[in-house]
Amino acid sequence: MKIKRQKQAKKTISFYKYNFSFREPFQILIDGTFCQAALKNKIQIKEQMPKYLMGEVQLCTTSCALKELETLGKELYGAKIILQKFQTRRCPHFKSPVPASECLLSMLEERNPHHYFVATQDHTVTAGLKKIPGVPLLYIILNTIVLDKPSQTSLDHVQAVQLGELVSPAQQQSIRSLKEEQGINAQKDGERRGKKRKRKQSNPNPLSCMKKKKKGVPTPPRKKTEEGEKRKRSRHNKRKTEGGDNISAPVVTNA
Repeated sequence: MKIKRQKQAKKTISFYKYNFSFREPFQILIDGTFCQAALKNKIQIKEQMPKYLMGEVQLCTTSCALKELETLGKELYGAKIILQKFQTRRCPHFKSPVPASECLLSMLEERNPHHYFVATQDHTVTAGLKKIPGVPLLYIILNTIVLDKPSQTSLDHVQAVQLGELVSPAQQQSIRSLKEEQGINAQKDGERRGKKRKRKQSNPNPLSCMKKKKKGVPTPPRKKTEEGEKRKRSRHNKRKTEGGDNISAPVVTNA
């Protein structure tokens, strides 16, 4: 039975690691009811919890859980001594304490962002945990620590992520980191898009600066000779002057 229980715990831990980004050291949020059950069944929480979860753990509680044990008196004095040995996480009810069950549920918020395991014997806490996805539940039964199977809410959440209806916590974290890395560049791009760009003064196009070619003056059309009229041509005759120089004079002849 011990080997079978260990295999089931390993399978459940892998489910939370893969789908909800749980990492070591595992944070175990413990209340007074779990310590009282451990004391009654002679379970050493600090020794047995790391062995059962097969990894390093951090055992912690809240100030509200400690205050509740103080008010209950001597009957839970032993549980109070055990709980005081664990780390105390700051809760929002530091000035006005609330019941431990209410405090533990408030620490988980809506999606258990700090990846807490919750160790409790309180049925009120157990019922509230099953409504929050990604919260591993630990309890004591038959003198042993047991890690409960994933709740139906956690299974439905994983199925919705696989179908693309939701974004997993790991994907949300990667998206945030990418936005932070590219936040400066995105801001600059937005500023650039908002401002109008000024056109730089450029040199004129050399082709547009070329002188335009002047159109040639059209030659007047030649006059057509009438039919039967012959074309006249001129001929220069040379004549001598008194000094003996030759002077040419045009003579018109009919061709």
